Amino acid sequence: MLGDTETAALVSRRGSIDWLCLPRFDSHACFAALLGTPEHGRWLLGPIKEARSTRRYLENSFVLETVHETDTGSVRVLDLMPIGDGRADIIRTVEGLHGSVRMRHEWVVRFDYGTVRPWVSRGVGHRLDSDVITAVAGPDMLILRGTRLPTAVDGHHVDEFEVAAGQVQTFSTTWFPSYEAVPAPLDIDSRIEETITRSNEWAGLCSYQGPYSDQVVRSLLTLRMMTHSRFGGIVAAPTTSLPEDFGGERNWDYRYCWLRDASLTLQALVNSGYLEEARLWRNWLIRAVAGDPEDLQIMYTIDGARRLPERTLDHLPGYAGSTPVRIGNGAVDQRQSDVLGEVMIALDEAREKGLEVSRQAWAMQRTLVDHLAKHWDEPDNGLWEIRGPLRHFTHSRVMVWAAFDRAVRGVEHWGLEGPVDRWRELRDQVRAEILEHGWSAERGTFTQHYDTDAVDASLLLIPQVGFLPPDDPRALGTVAAVEQDLMRDGFLMRYRTETKVDGLAGDEHPFLACSWWLVTAYSLCDDLEKARPLMDRLVGVMNDVGLVSEEYDPVGRRMVGNFPQAFSHLAFIGAAHALADAEARGAASAGSRIP
Repeated sequence: MLGDTETAALVSRRGSIDWLCLPRFDSHACFAALLGTPEHGRWLLGPIKEARSTRRYLENSFVLETVHETDTGSVRVLDLMPIGDGRADIIRTVEGLHGSVRMRHEWVVRFDYGTVRPWVSRGVGHRLDSDVITAVAGPDMLILRGTRLPTAVDGHHVDEFEVAAGQVQTFSTTWFPSYEAVPAPLDIDSRIEETITRSNEWAGLCSYQGPYSDQVVRSLLTLRMMTHSRFGGIVAAPTTSLPEDFGGERNWDYRYCWLRDASLTLQALVNSGYLEEARLWRNWLIRAVAGDPEDLQIMYTIDGARRLPERTLDHLPGYAGSTPVRIGNGAVDQRQSDVLGEVMIALDEAREKGLEVSRQAWAMQRTLVDHLAKHWDEPDNGLWEIRGPLRHFTHSRVMVWAAFDRAVRGVEHWGLEGPVDRWRELRDQVRAEILEHGWSAERGTFTQHYDTDAVDASLLLIPQVGFLPPDDPRALGTVAAVEQDLMRDGFLMRYRTETKVDGLAGDEHPFLACSWWLVTAYSLCDDLEKARPLMDRLVGVMNDVGLVSEEYDPVGRRMVGNFPQAFSHLAFIGAAHALADAEARGAASAGSRIP
């Protein structure tokens, strides 16, 4: 991933930028080859011959360095989206290291997810500083600058050139509204240096010092890249329709802000020392949910808008032939009772970590809790956005309990105002209901919903949110049942798809966040003999630059689902914190036994 905290691009190992939406995460894609073919738009800059390619991010930045070695020589390619200047640019440089490498350059712009072929011209009709190529369609315009520009061939712009040791070629693509003046060219060297410096400064604020610290910092940086620096919204992923089931229909658009995912991201950032992001997101939340609490949605666009209707792009063949390709998300209209619980927990933790109390934010929370008090016992679609009958999902009920619990804490601990007696009564009522209907005495476990004995990985969160102590026999029994029923090839499923609870055809792969929840569950019980090996296995599936998707195929050893996935990265960060705390407790206990 390349990113500038307003949008993101995906670049392949061989040097093809196959996905890019401009100017923001949920804009139309101008490079959409990831979900189709090169004809749907891409920007390729890579060796013509087969190459051995290695990649890394420079220091704590998203400046990507790829070294290609061929039989004739090697080159270093730097790819980045500069941050901090309010522009939308991609910079690519090629430097010869030794010998000589012949490079292929293709610039194929197709707006609106590959459907709109722009009007392309070469420095015609513009007051431009140098030879450039422009592509315009309606409100969108891209300009390609470089030391050597490709030429038009059958609607593509292509070039081949040799790079010898010591030679450098530089290129940049800039998006801007077609009705505005052409932006000035970049000082490429200074933008690279400043981007790395800014990223290092941000990473230096991290307070985490436990195991897997390098991966934790990279995951925090990834969450930062998916947080819009001006709006404050946090996208679940920068992609759409990367399949959960290759060749199947489980393809969803994740370029939006789920209150749940954003709240959990906020917790990961706050617990790692980042309060400014919490303040930015809180302000986004107040704007997004403003209005009648009856209108509360589970997700919003990156700027807080409410409309994101789901439709299919039938012209795209999909990743690995997985259709339909969807934009928008029909789950926006679902009822998911757990969402407010995550919001309340995140804001309570932010206050605990030092974020100043906001009366306006509390007024918003109080209104939403009062609304929940009138509707808390209604069934919902659950955490996993089940597109089937509404049910009383146990996780949802636990998060309803958490919403009331944190509301009570707001009054009792923070001195805020609210009908605390009523909230306390409802909290106890919800708890009693869960223990009666969400618990299977026969199996010794909590259940996915009130009408089944099946389990769900979300039940691992019961002790994490404080509903029960981690060593409570009911919590331990649930962990054991989840292990027994949902472990597949060393990784954890969300639930059993063969039960057809989600109403969808096909299967899916282990869900990485769930496996990291299991690491946390082990750590909370100080079971390091199980926590450490599972953590090592999970960290081992991160790709060569420390990114992970939503799911993982342990048989095919490949990423599955939208990528990179905030839910996976934030769950990893939480697991690392829990493991570090468990190891600290173990060290303290061992020290206390020394005579």
